Amino acid sequence: MYNIDFTKPIHIHFIGIGGISMSGFAELLHSYGFTISGSDMQPSKITNHLQSLGIHIVYGQSETNITKDINLIVYTAAINKDNPEYIASVNSGIPMMDRAEMVGQIMKNYKNAISISGTHGKTTTTSMLSHIFLSGNMDPTISIGGILDIINGNIRVGKSDNFITEACEYTNSFLKFYPTAGIILNIEADHMDFFKDLNDIRHSFHEFAKRIPKDGLLVLNSEISDYKKFVSDIECNVVNYGLNSFDYDYNAQNIQYDVLGRGSYDLYRNETFIDKIQLSVIGEHNVSNSLAAIALSLELNIPLNIVKEGLFQFTGTERRFQKKGEFNGITVIDDYAHHPTEIEATLKSAKNYPHKNLWVIFQPHTYSRTRAFLDNFAGALSLADKVILTDIYAAREKDPGDISSQDIVARLEALGTEVYYFPSFQEIEEFVKEKCTNGDMLITMGAGDVVLIGEHLTSK
Repeated sequence: MYNIDFTKPIHIHFIGIGGISMSGFAELLHSYGFTISGSDMQPSKITNHLQSLGIHIVYGQSETNITKDINLIVYTAAINKDNPEYIASVNSGIPMMDRAEMVGQIMKNYKNAISISGTHGKTTTTSMLSHIFLSGNMDPTISIGGILDIINGNIRVGKSDNFITEACEYTNSFLKFYPTAGIILNIEADHMDFFKDLNDIRHSFHEFAKRIPKDGLLVLNSEISDYKKFVSDIECNVVNYGLNSFDYDYNAQNIQYDVLGRGSYDLYRNETFIDKIQLSVIGEHNVSNSLAAIALSLELNIPLNIVKEGLFQFTGTERRFQKKGEFNGITVIDDYAHHPTEIEATLKSAKNYPHKNLWVIFQPHTYSRTRAFLDNFAGALSLADKVILTDIYAAREKDPGDISSQDIVARLEALGTEVYYFPSFQEIEEFVKEKCTNGDMLITMGAGDVVLIGEHLTSK
């Protein structure tokens, strides 16, 4: 295995540099003095930013991008093995590693390396922790799978021993990390193009937990199935959290929501009242996320007043119930939800936000996920008053020809939900301009490019 010597900067080339995580670590290594280059399929805000820093990026992935002056090649899990640039990299003899291995090596440079894992909520909880650490002037290095306003991007380079990052389970990436403290927010079925079943996923999260050293800390949602069995052989300090039960180490009681759906609650340590917590984000799922952030922060001896201040200042990240604007008196929200549990959480939260009719434009993400959760998608989306489906966003997959958005449409119709399908964004825009009325709320939802619909509607 190739080991990066961080005292001797080299030329590192990133295949797929425009990804939200890849771009952040490319910028981080650039700040360390490394020469960074990369490739991606097309320009974006992210690649434009990297280029403004002096990072060389080429568009289109070709064998000619692999030059002799490159010392190390880093690739993302989204790169297929038949990618011409990947093949050229293998044939070049230049050392290669995937993104997760690179992140793991970076983590070894920090005394406090915090990893936030879970099927849902990683970006939000990482952002909450980032606000807390910044409120305490702890100068953390931060890597987030989204855009956070307070750091003006998805990466922050600090000079302390504190490192905060998301830990994704896809392709078992987080099993190459070296956390000193970790959070597991939830464990549910997802990424079924990689995992065999839920037990396989649970096994991976368990292996992640075991990577935390004996003197480290694991914060775990105790509502995870078979919680006690899950932690029975974990050697580090384990702290749990949950809603509405004094049995949990950290728990939320008397949860309430204001007129904009923002949560507040009484924080308890088992049966001992600690303080009142006020959030600036909506929904019960964010109450749970905040408990995870609080538990880890207090266990690391961060003062409560700093924790409260950081959480209150956090108003959300890009593409997480983000208000994009208005058109014709209609409020446009964008949300990254692409798993049935996430969709349900977002739509339940939206019920507390002022609106007349709740419209959702949903773009399914990957064929494998759509096939695995057809009934679940329909059940979650039925919480909206009216649903519009786009075509499936393929991402890393090829169309197998036996699954489509129409399958979700059929199931929603069977549930009695008013649902529509259009093959183009332009048709959807024309339809909502005609059908949505003053006071309605429109949510563009999915992990693909469905956000462009709302941005176009609110830009006119």
